[in-house]
Amino acid sequence: MTHDPLKLDSPVDPARDHILGPPDAELTLVEYGSYACRHCLAVHTVIQGLRSEFGDRMRYVFRHLPVPDSEDAARAAELAQYAAETTGQFWEVHDAVMERGAAFSEADAAEIAREFNLPDPEKNAAALETARARVREDAESARRSGGRVTPTFFINGRRYRGPWDESSLSDAMHGSLGHRIQAAAFRFVRWGPSSGLLLGLATLLALVLSNSPVGAAFLAFWNTRLGFHVGASSFDLTLLDWINHGLLTVFFFVVGLEIKREFTVGHLASLRSGALPVVAALGGILLPAVIYALIAPPALRHGWGIPIGTDTAFAVALIVLLGSRVPIELRVFLTATVIIDDIVAILVIAFFYTGAIAWPYLIAGAGAVALLAGLNRIGVYAVLPYTLCGILLWFFLHEAGLHATLAGGVLAVLLPPRPPPTPKALMAQAAAVIREEDRHRGEAVRLGPSGPAMRALNTIHSRIESPADKLLHTAEPWSSYVVLPIFALANAGVVWSTGVFQEHGRLMAAIALGLVVGKPVGILTASWLAVRSGLAEKSEAYSWRHLAGAAALGGIGFTMSLFISGLAFKDAEDFAAAKIAILLASIVAAAVGTALLYPRSPEESDDSDESDTEAEGAATPPLAAASH
Repeated sequence: MTHDPLKLDSPVDPARDHILGPPDAELTLVEYGSYACRHCLAVHTVIQGLRSEFGDRMRYVFRHLPVPDSEDAARAAELAQYAAETTGQFWEVHDAVMERGAAFSEADAAEIAREFNLPDPEKNAAALETARARVREDAESARRSGGRVTPTFFINGRRYRGPWDESSLSDAMHGSLGHRIQAAAFRFVRWGPSSGLLLGLATLLALVLSNSPVGAAFLAFWNTRLGFHVGASSFDLTLLDWINHGLLTVFFFVVGLEIKREFTVGHLASLRSGALPVVAALGGILLPAVIYALIAPPALRHGWGIPIGTDTAFAVALIVLLGSRVPIELRVFLTATVIIDDIVAILVIAFFYTGAIAWPYLIAGAGAVALLAGLNRIGVYAVLPYTLCGILLWFFLHEAGLHATLAGGVLAVLLPPRPPPTPKALMAQAAAVIREEDRHRGEAVRLGPSGPAMRALNTIHSRIESPADKLLHTAEPWSSYVVLPIFALANAGVVWSTGVFQEHGRLMAAIALGLVVGKPVGILTASWLAVRSGLAEKSEAYSWRHLAGAAALGGIGFTMSLFISGLAFKDAEDFAAAKIAILLASIVAAAVGTALLYPRSPEESDDSDESDTEAEGAATPPLAAASH
């Protein structure tokens, strides 16, 4: 059985939970906390402020999640729960323990027991054992709900991930518009198929608009010219070119960073682990190109690069929707195969879809690359110099006649890695800064942390990630949720007509067969030959039927196929026919792949529950791994 890490797994139970506030309150705030956690002690006053603000509209629930490997934490939690079991004085003891601070000794426990006249635990062994069991139950409930740090908050059963200050929590509980938008966006992004769904909606919108009464205006809109003028010089492009040459650079940048990660620390880091997807990808590139070249009209054979790519967003969206029907190992295989596809597609664009070269600009571009390499070599880790050099490189490549989006891939490759930090040393340094600030807490004419302290904490935070990781985390959401949907909206629009099938039948057949037949057959055949020859090994976790399904999903070309067809065909009718063929072929490939992956064999059905449990256990560290 799986659990939603954003929802409270165990509903509030008035018969067992510790609750402050009326049972019918409209707002419920649940906290998983520890008495030995300084953060929980800090938010204790925040909770008091919220209770004063909301009054009877709020009920507050405290559940135990003792800091792991801490005798103080366990002792304090058991004492508070023991008080609840024997004298019903949970909240009184709760406040008393909170006042003692994070260091809670046996002497503190004895003093509180005397203060509240708690019975001798040695004479109430059953009550003590019940208290310990309740603490364990709360901790297990926290684990199932995704709570591994203290404090963890849930508001009306939904996980709260924002700041712990009173204002932020109050906004969340009031349900302000800003908080609702932020929470909804966060839930959407966490949903695996979200980027594929957004890409699909943008595609559908483009098709509807281009075939509606406003179709001519919609298609003409993308030819609006935008740019800037400096004296007698000017630089302007159509809106479509700004998207395909400028905005899509972000996509190529993200692809480059992902490729770099896979080849350094990912699934392609070693030859043995990467052999099968590499061979499979090459088969899925060569056969579609050959099929296209054999079928397409001679005048259009230069479009052979159209069926070689796979759309990651759509393929991954379908894989996620299929859930446990798709083994994790197969997802890894498909992801690695798509990475190889992307590498080859970038090289194909660079070498086969480039116009006349303007050598002065190309030499200037080489200088920008050399500057990037020099920054990397001398260990410059600030992001700004690389960003400025990347913009210059984009301009030089565009003016040189190369496709400017290649600047994104080059920049990704030349961003420097960074030796992993020493977490203990950084944590100790941050703790020292915070302790120093605590010494000055409450001083007059001082509103918050000092400037030097904030700069020190920012420096520590910046050391945790390399520039490549930092920019990947920043750019990837923009690529998935802004760049690709805008690209689809601008490029997927096409006027449908039956005549296009007669006038461009061979071109459309070449593209469709390349994607629907060439991709899966190429991937599957190359994989079989690699395994049969001993060059690579196939994981026992997935069958050849599974691999055939993944290979069929490889025929979802869309983004890269649309992009290359725009470079290959300057004639509007040829480009329109190519777009229709790509859309239809991608739909068929998605349907075939889903049909192959959806059924479960009897063995898989029998083991599905056990596999889900094991996967959940692998993804969720035990309580002992939690930290505050």
